[in-house]
Amino acid sequence: MTKVRIKLNSSDIEELNKICDQIKELAKNAGISISGPVPLPTKKLKITTRKSPCGNGTATFDRFEMRIHKRLIDLPANEKVLHSIMKMYIPKNVNIKIEMKD
Repeated sequence: MTKVRIKLNSSDIEELNKICDQIKELAKNAGISISGPVPLPTKKLKITTRKSPCGNGTATFDRFEMRIHKRLIDLPANEKVLHSIMKMYIPKNVNIKIEMKD
């Protein structure tokens, strides 16, 4: 049986969870059982910079962090569900990757 693996990642967790819920709802309405969304480890990108614009002065630092959240959904290959997933509105800050698995 051919399966479809959907990988989602975003820095905004609310948008990511909203898209996952929409995909779950589409699969539920079509009568398909899915596995997921499986939360994958969150990647933390950290940057430390000096507060002073010239770089001299007191040794005070700003620490910035961006978190990238990831989800994984597996479902059986169903043409109707895949077309509806591809027609969904996906915000710009959510990346989606759909691949076929044997």
